[in-house]
Amino acid sequence: MEVIILSDKEEAGRFAADAIEALVVAKPEAVLGLATGSSPLPIYDELARRHAEEGLDFSRTRGFALDEYVGLPAGHPESYWEVLQREFTSRVGIDPSRVSAPNGSAEDIATACAEYEAQIVAAGGIDLQILGIGTDGHIGFNEPVSSLASRTRIKTLTEQTRQDNARFFGSLGEVPHHVVTQGLGTIMDARHLVMIATGAGKASAVKAAVEGPVAAICPASVLQFHPHVTFLVDEAAASGLSLGGYYRHTWNNKPSWQKL
Repeated sequence: MEVIILSDKEEAGRFAADAIEALVVAKPEAVLGLATGSSPLPIYDELARRHAEEGLDFSRTRGFALDEYVGLPAGHPESYWEVLQREFTSRVGIDPSRVSAPNGSAEDIATACAEYEAQIVAAGGIDLQILGIGTDGHIGFNEPVSSLASRTRIKTLTEQTRQDNARFFGSLGEVPHHVVTQGLGTIMDARHLVMIATGAGKASAVKAAVEGPVAAICPASVLQFHPHVTFLVDEAAASGLSLGGYYRHTWNNKPSWQKL
């Protein structure tokens, strides 16, 4: 696990974009795992800029959404399919047919989840998964006490998560109670995990994920078992880390040949 402490969310977004650009240039048909929420927005903004101003080509890239609400009507502006189209894929020229999301409207959710897993496998697996972290340590919508081996499935949101997400809706009452999310086991299958966390509100979750015990109460702690994880955190999100000085020393003395 590599922890890089940066000045602000814009710098974190640039670092993540560097890793994605390097991947897409080396492998134009790369498969990206796409997260929603506030945390990834600096990444998407920077990639959109590079596409528009520098010609970064995503035309052969595939994308898989991390999660989706259950029960939102097609075209709802807070459907994660719509959010990803609005915030990222339409801005970088990825054809909508090359982006898949869990089906939160399926009559048979369990079968739809199994089919989603199969789609990821058929695409060759996810090369780079973008992640954010919830204030309670969830990744995707794997809420506390989720199985560390879980696969794509339906989950019930905690009230804290619903309150955190109410800002995207008109009121708390409009936030769905259920989602379909990639499981922790599914996320761990990606070849590179890039976590972005900014703001003091994420400090305790970052501390638990990076330096705490691996435990289902903090789902993100399972990332300690992954061979290639990059945590990009700003000073506020890093404020609870015991080994902040070591992480800074490691980054400042990183061999020039070693990439993110």
